[in-house]
Amino acid sequence: MTEALTPEEEHRIHEAFEHVPFAHLLNLELGEIAPGAATIHIEVRDELRQNRGVVHGGVIASLIDTAAAFALLTLLKRDQTSTTVDLTIHYLRPLLEGRVTAEARVIRAGRRLAVIGVDVLDDTQTVVATALTSFLKLP
Repeated sequence: MTEALTPEEEHRIHEAFEHVPFAHLLNLELGEIAPGAATIHIEVRDELRQNRGVVHGGVIASLIDTAAAFALLTLLKRDQTSTTVDLTIHYLRPLLEGRVTAEARVIRAGRRLAVIGVDVLDDTQTVVATALTSFLKLP
């Protein structure tokens, strides 16, 4: 992997993020990006909670999936895209409030399949969930 993204690559990734309607619906924020890595943030709010006050697992899953997709996007060519093949999540602690960060890193990017690991941290930097996902690269 290269050491840094070019300004053109960074622009392409930021532009791609702006065109994800579901990311806007959840109010996700694109954080740091680097070759094979991306962070996505979300601020906990009432609409994201289940009836007992804990952030809904689907919100965490969406955060993970989005972070993984953008970590892989940093390695894809301009004309390539990808889709999730599987996603295994381990929820480790309840998430109640604050700013949440998903840190995704590409573990292996083969010709057709990529494996990405993602940790979800609360605002005290405690890991609240961890995931392993794979994506299929599409032309």
